[in-house]
Amino acid sequence: MLDDRAKLLLKALVERYIADGQPVGSRTLSRASGLDLSPATIRNVMADLEELGLIASPHTSAGRIPTARGYRLFVDTMLTVQRESVMPPQLAPEQPQKVIANAAQLLSNLSQFVGVVMAPRRTSVFRHIEFLRLSEKRFLVIIVSPEGDVQNRVIFTEVDHSQSQLVEASNFLNAHYAGLAMERVRERLKSEVDVLRGEIASLMQAAVNVGSEAQDEVVISGERNLLSVSDFSSDMGNLRRAFDLFEQKTQILRLLDISSQAEGVRIYIGGESQVVPFEELSIVSSPYEVDGKVVGTLGVIGPTRMPYDRMIQIVDITSKLVSNALSHRK
Repeated sequence: MLDDRAKLLLKALVERYIADGQPVGSRTLSRASGLDLSPATIRNVMADLEELGLIASPHTSAGRIPTARGYRLFVDTMLTVQRESVMPPQLAPEQPQKVIANAAQLLSNLSQFVGVVMAPRRTSVFRHIEFLRLSEKRFLVIIVSPEGDVQNRVIFTEVDHSQSQLVEASNFLNAHYAGLAMERVRERLKSEVDVLRGEIASLMQAAVNVGSEAQDEVVISGERNLLSVSDFSSDMGNLRRAFDLFEQKTQILRLLDISSQAEGVRIYIGGESQVVPFEELSIVSSPYEVDGKVVGTLGVIGPTRMPYDRMIQIVDITSKLVSNALSHRK
């Protein structure tokens, strides 16, 4: 698709734009590439790259900037990563929630962008369950996993329940279903509902339904770092869209879930697909494991104009640290 000269010029243009954040002109590109080419020759090559959709010309400048397609070609074929130049501190083997929070902060501190970690999906198996009345028709379900993790979920019922009914429901569930997955409990409740009083059965069914919902959570750290990135600080619209993304979290969860199905570090460049919602953001992500099994994903979210080689190192090393900390937790 591109000859060696065009590849060298595209590589030099992307690297210069990442470093400076300014559209790159032919004179600057001539110096950055180290090629002994005339300005006219460079302009011709840049015109070809623009026709291929790899670079674009902003209205306010005679220089060029990379497009999403140009970034993709750069990271897939031209990027060289220096191994072991990033040496972060170790993550201590602690409770999973603490490891995840520390990892998000570590990613943010090392990258100076936004660190995101999708927490391991919680087990739907329960060891103990109980109910607490919050107000009329509103109850707290407390679910304890075999590992001792505690989930608190609020449920609403069509009828109110007394404390004795709550105790009756929790005693029945603990006596008959402890150690089973919530999905299995739900199926058994459907067939065994005849032996239970109707109001107690509906309460238990509501608790089991909410307990079996997938509990994907994403921890985000360092959103304020984007305030110091010129790509966002100079455009409040971009900044607002970025913060909306962090607030909603749904798009990030979907992206990280996709990443968990791939091996190694993946790069998602804003503007090249619907996965990343707008052009100014890119995400570098990697799955992490517990005892050899992939359980979640982490990554760095930053401007499309980010130093991808360093971000790859940061994400790759942090995923190994998280895997190690969670696998060796006592």
